[in-house]
Amino acid sequence: MSRFDRYLLSQLMALFGFFSLVLVAVYWVNRAVGLFDQLIGDGQSALVFLEFTALTLPNVIRIVLPVSAFAAAVYVANRLTQDSELVVMQATGFSPWRLARPVVLFGLIVTAMMVLLMNWIVPASRTTLAARTAEIQANVSSRFLREGAFMHPTDGVTFYIRQIAPSGELIEVFLSDARDPKQRIAYSAQKALVVRSDDGPKLVMFDGMAQALERETGRLIVTRFADVTYDLAPFLAGADALGPTPDEAATWDLLRADDALAERLRSSRAGLLQEAHNRLASPFLGLVGPLIGFATLLLGAFSRFGLWRQVLGAILLLVAVQLVDNVATGLALRDAAAWPAVYLAPAFGGLVAVILLWLAGRPRRVPSGQAVPA
Repeated sequence: MSRFDRYLLSQLMALFGFFSLVLVAVYWVNRAVGLFDQLIGDGQSALVFLEFTALTLPNVIRIVLPVSAFAAAVYVANRLTQDSELVVMQATGFSPWRLARPVVLFGLIVTAMMVLLMNWIVPASRTTLAARTAEIQANVSSRFLREGAFMHPTDGVTFYIRQIAPSGELIEVFLSDARDPKQRIAYSAQKALVVRSDDGPKLVMFDGMAQALERETGRLIVTRFADVTYDLAPFLAGADALGPTPDEAATWDLLRADDALAERLRSSRAGLLQEAHNRLASPFLGLVGPLIGFATLLLGAFSRFGLWRQVLGAILLLVAVQLVDNVATGLALRDAAAWPAVYLAPAFGGLVAVILLWLAGRPRRVPSGQAVPA
């Protein structure tokens, strides 16, 4: 690798790292706010919150890497043009194809990172996240057994415990169930226990009464009981009950998808094939994005007003590539035989980059009456 290639590659990697850090931080903060409310509200510790946010980071990084690579290429090309460094290199005989060589190497590095993320790290992190979510949702004490607070495990149900004894006994319990549109039942008991059974956890209340209010007639029925059992299993059904998703499956399994796998993952065969080939095609957007940005700025000459037209053009071209990707994804999702459409966006982006580099290498005509800078 020549000195110029190392110099340009180092510039690209430094800016790429900076933009990635900023974008990941923005996405992470946005995600962490909702996750913090959900986990801390369910009585989880700060360590669980950090674990969950760490498991969501690979997917966030996968999303921001192509954007960071494009931003780094545009920023570096604009700065080198304003500093006349690219002008000097072109004057020494470097063609646009030669100038783009370190950008191609940079794009291949980003592509390799995305291949690793999309095919191994993200599926593994989502599998672990689903398992930990199911584990936490199955933990009765952490979800809504908290003393001195009114909890709402689901719509229409209110639960209150005055005190939890060291032995695990619940002292002075109140439970209101208003899910039935015809009747509302309120339970109050001096003490209660949570017991496990084959059908899930049960709440056994002792020495209390049940007040049933019939909504249509307004009649109140009061029943005193020595003990009564209330099923807690419906409140603990979460994402684990739904089973695995295509995001958690291995790429090789998705490529060999059949109707049985589609039924188990609650998706269509076309959706599974689209997911598999998207994991193979999307990483190349990390290559075509920087190339489009760099090649578009090579079309502009030095200007004291900057290359804002070229920057805007590069952004519009990237939007066009994304639109092609959206259309191709829709085609692949509708028909299992249309999975090759997933590769249209990287192919279109690569073609655009080649055309831009070819245009940048063509001789430019100087308008009549305009002086050529010395």
